[in-house]
Amino acid sequence: MNNFRLKAIQLIALSLLALPALLIARPQQGNQANKATPGLDLTALKSVGSRQAPITIEVFSDYQCPQCRIFYQDTARQLMDSYIPQGKVYYVHRDFPLSMHSHSREAARWANAAAIAGVFQTTEQTLYAKQDEWGSTGKIEDALANALAPADMKKVRTIEAAQGAQIDAAIARDMALGESRGVNGTPSIYVSHNGQVTPLPPGGVNYSLLKQYIDYLLKQR
Repeated sequence: MNNFRLKAIQLIALSLLALPALLIARPQQGNQANKATPGLDLTALKSVGSRQAPITIEVFSDYQCPQCRIFYQDTARQLMDSYIPQGKVYYVHRDFPLSMHSHSREAARWANAAAIAGVFQTTEQTLYAKQDEWGSTGKIEDALANALAPADMKKVRTIEAAQGAQIDAAIARDMALGESRGVNGTPSIYVSHNGQVTPLPPGGVNYSLLKQYIDYLLKQR
C-alpha cells in the first residue's frame, strides 16, 4: 500500500471517529418547538400599553364568564382605544378560570398559546365574541381556527401542545395572585396608582364610571 492510500484511509478513519461527536453537537432542529421558552413573561404578552403608564388596571377574568365578556366588549375595548394609546393606562390580563365553567381553563390555555404566538388580541376578542358557541360545545379550537390565519393557527396549536406545562404554570400563578387578593369571582378589577392598589366593585364597572375614576386619579399626579 502506497503512502497516498495509507494517508487517505487514516483521514477517513479519523472522520468516522469524529462523526458521533458531530452528531451529538448538532442542534436537533425538529425538537425546538417542544422546548419551553426560558424566561418568557406571559403576563407581559397578554398586556396592552406601557408599563410606565401612571395607572395599571389588572383584570382577573374567565373567558366563559358572561360578565367578563360584557366588561371586555363594553369597557376594556374603549380603554384600549382611548387611554392606552395615550400612555395613561397599562392594561393587564390575568387568568382566573372558575371551576363552574367546564371549558374556561382550556380557553385560557389556548389564549396563552396565542400570546406566545403573537396573536393574543385577536384570540381574546374571538373567545369573547364566540363565547356562547364554544361555551356550549367545547369546540374552542374550531372557533379560533375560523378567526386566525392558517399559519397563525398552526403555530398556536404547536405551542399549546408543546408548552402546556409552562402555560399551566402561568395560569396557576395568576390564580394564586388572585386568591391572595381575595378574588372569588370574575371579572375582578384592580387599579394601581402611586403605589396603591384599589379593588373595584365585584362584577366590573361600566366605561363611564371607570372613565370618571381614571380621570380623577390622573389629576392626582
